[in-house]
Amino acid sequence: MKRILLIAVAVSATLALVFAQSRSSQSKDSKQAAREQRKEERQQRRAQRLAEYEKYVDSLVLSRNFRFTPQTMQRQPAGMMRNLMNPNFELSVWDETVDVCLPFIKGYVPPYYPVVFNYVLPSVQGYTTEQTHDGWTVTFQTSLFSANTYTFSLEIYTHYGGATLTISSPFYNSVQYTGNITSI
Repeated sequence: MKRILLIAVAVSATLALVFAQSRSSQSKDSKQAAREQRKEERQQRRAQRLAEYEKYVDSLVLSRNFRFTPQTMQRQPAGMMRNLMNPNFELSVWDETVDVCLPFIKGYVPPYYPVVFNYVLPSVQGYTTEQTHDGWTVTFQTSLFSANTYTFSLEIYTHYGGATLTISSPFYNSVQYTGNITSI
């Protein structure tokens, strides 16, 4: 009798354990499915935000109403990288007018000396925008009210949200700036 009772208890315990495992595996599966669904929703929202940002930058460039704010500058080809902390340094483009307030490094041979380009240009020559696989390239030329011609080439990366400005001149080394684009 004791053996039959012991066998019955063992069988019922085994059945209870199998039932509990099947319920826990079902709950694990449902939790896993819920996690996967939330992950896919987050990825879709993130992709939508990135697409909206790319459209925003495209509209800024095409409207010719944007501001480039530099964060670093470097004399090319191998000058020292400098962080720009002055919030007043910027290159603004609106319609036909370009407002330049940027540091620049002049000099033919060392010691080079810093200057600040601080001009409002009512018109520039050869303003072009070209769409690339990374974003846009905006190029124009100006004399900055001097005998020298400066070429401004702004590469805007719509996927990454950054931009690189290169100011080149036939007489001085080019200076490259990295920063970002915002609306005016």
